[in-house]
Amino acid sequence: MTNIPYVLRQDRPDGLTTLTLNRASQFNALSKEMLAALQTELDAIGRDPKVRVVVMAGDGKAFCAGHDLKEMRANHDKAFMQALFKACTKVMMTVTKLPQPVIARVHGIATAAGCQLVSMCDLAVAADVAKFAVSGINVGLFCATPGVGLSRNLGRKQAMEMLLTGEFISAAEAKERGLVNRVVPLEQLDAEVDKLAASIIAKTPVAVAAGKQMFYRQLEMGLESAYQLAGEVMACNAMAEDVAEGIDAFIAKRPAVWKGC
Repeated sequence: MTNIPYVLRQDRPDGLTTLTLNRASQFNALSKEMLAALQTELDAIGRDPKVRVVVMAGDGKAFCAGHDLKEMRANHDKAFMQALFKACTKVMMTVTKLPQPVIARVHGIATAAGCQLVSMCDLAVAADVAKFAVSGINVGLFCATPGVGLSRNLGRKQAMEMLLTGEFISAAEAKERGLVNRVVPLEQLDAEVDKLAASIIAKTPVAVAAGKQMFYRQLEMGLESAYQLAGEVMACNAMAEDVAEGIDAFIAKRPAVWKGC
């Protein structure tokens, strides 16, 4: 029997790496093994300076249908559940802590923890046929952990409506509510993801990595502390060699040549 990888990694020379959830027959449900595989890949990417942007994708009809309910039912044990949700939380936090921006490529349904994954990615591009829900409530399980990411993307009442009803919203509604950045026809999805990724890859990785880290840290701070942090980050960033190159290139009206330092 052939061992099929739970997550596929594809690296491009331009610095774009795609991670594809590879359980199409189970709608890419986040089983214990899937989460472990995803964690391994994310950890490796975080140490790889050649990777500039990460795309999170799903194989088959769905982006991700959330946790594997059959696995959960077969392991009706609190310790198992605690370990499962801890592993999922670690994956979600790793996405946020990566120095590289992560773009969710959503071509189909994203439900429960799958919707959570979209919310925790830095950016998201969706096909117009994609749908989103936090549907645990429909089986008696409030989507508490997905609610953490969801409430940091949507307004409170919009997030609570999704959490309490379990109803799907369209890609257009997801964009309007702040869950995704762009919505395009399915046949244009890859081109739009590439366009967004290329815009980021064209920037210096020094500013991108520092900016991403600062953005999430300041969100949890009060206003004055956030400004103190932001000012210090900008001062440090301004000392980078790439900033001198960027300013010189701007003045000379030529393309900048980034050194990554």
